[in-house]
Amino acid sequence: MTPRTGHIGLNVTDLDRSLGLYRDVLGFEVIGEGKEEDRRYAFLGESGHLVLTLWQQARGAYDSARAGLHHLALEVDSLDRVREYETALRGHGVEFAHDGVVAHGEGASSGGIFFHDPDGTRLEIYAPSGAEDAPAPSGSAPTCGFF
Repeated sequence: MTPRTGHIGLNVTDLDRSLGLYRDVLGFEVIGEGKEEDRRYAFLGESGHLVLTLWQQARGAYDSARAGLHHLALEVDSLDRVREYETALRGHGVEFAHDGVVAHGEGASSGGIFFHDPDGTRLEIYAPSGAEDAPAPSGSAPTCGFF
């Protein structure tokens, strides 16, 4: 058996600010929170199932030029749901990498939105189908690879 992803852990600079996005806009429930010395953390999920952990221990913003996480992709059921998140994220003042829903590649049926969290971590919310008519900003290269 190949290992499956259990949960994703992200370092953040300000836990409260990050919760403003992950909990309040994206809708993750806080399963648990804690503090150890000057470090805080939150466990986020859905229906008690752990999906994401936030660790307030970073001293600076995300750096895409360093080895490690490239981006975190979150799947939803439909492109309509992707657009609902896009509206909520725009209302929250989130920075987007592309304007609106884009396809994962030329002619791909999957696609979504690409944006950054408060620390600059690259995020994607996508649907596995429905994006056939959406533009593919990177041409023949995968859209999710270069933002």
